[in-house]
Amino acid sequence: MNASATHLAREASNSSALQLLARLGFAVNGLLHILIGSIAITVAVGAGGGSADQSGALGQVASSPGGVFLLWTVVVGLFALGLWLVISAFVMHGDPKRTWSRRVANFAKAIVYFALGATALTFAQGGSASSAGSTQSASSSLLATPGGVVVLFLAGVAVLGVAGYFIYKGAAQKFRSDLAVPGGTVGRAVIVLGVVGYIAKGIALGVVAILIGAAALTHDASKSTGLDGALKSLAALPYGTIALILIGLGLISYGAYCFVRARRARL
Repeated sequence: MNASATHLAREASNSSALQLLARLGFAVNGLLHILIGSIAITVAVGAGGGSADQSGALGQVASSPGGVFLLWTVVVGLFALGLWLVISAFVMHGDPKRTWSRRVANFAKAIVYFALGATALTFAQGGSASSAGSTQSASSSLLATPGGVVVLFLAGVAVLGVAGYFIYKGAAQKFRSDLAVPGGTVGRAVIVLGVVGYIAKGIALGVVAILIGAAALTHDASKSTGLDGALKSLAALPYGTIALILIGLGLISYGAYCFVRARRARL
């Protein structure tokens, strides 16, 4: 980027309006994780069904009183957070090697938030979507193309790497640099939420990665069922009900942490 473009990007990233909307993005992301965790727990205890993923969470929002207004809030927040991540990637400075890795991470996270925002937009416009169905469809398309098995397997490896990073970030408390941790009992509670939340999300993503790898190795796209299939597959394991409840509670913890980050994030 040239100097003028960098200057414009820096001004945009420091915009109070965009930062406020980015904080909204953290908050709505927290809401979605709380809903996903709640759905997972209801599935575990046999008290209900539904998709334990972003589509299921958005469906719950859509069916709630005033849901359409909340859905549009989710859309704005997720797209704003994605945009802020992209702009911030361009104004990073420091060690070149570390800066480029952080830029790649920002771009990857932005893509995820844009995709979530697009799904939320579908619900806000009165439509619906299935994250599990989309994952299966994408896996099926890959398996039908030359070299698609390798690409799908590498995608599973990539997701496994992300899962490992989440677990490491939680266990090592690396998330503390993302926000101004309050002092005292509140601060300790925030750290517990972060540790539990990041590890739980990492475990959930790890199961997703395993299912993607299984789909590639067996040439069976139906095994690649995304987060919903990953969480529900836990219930079929020995002590799976307990594991699913714990993961659900962990995702709720991550959602609560995201609400704290919305207020205290270092932007």
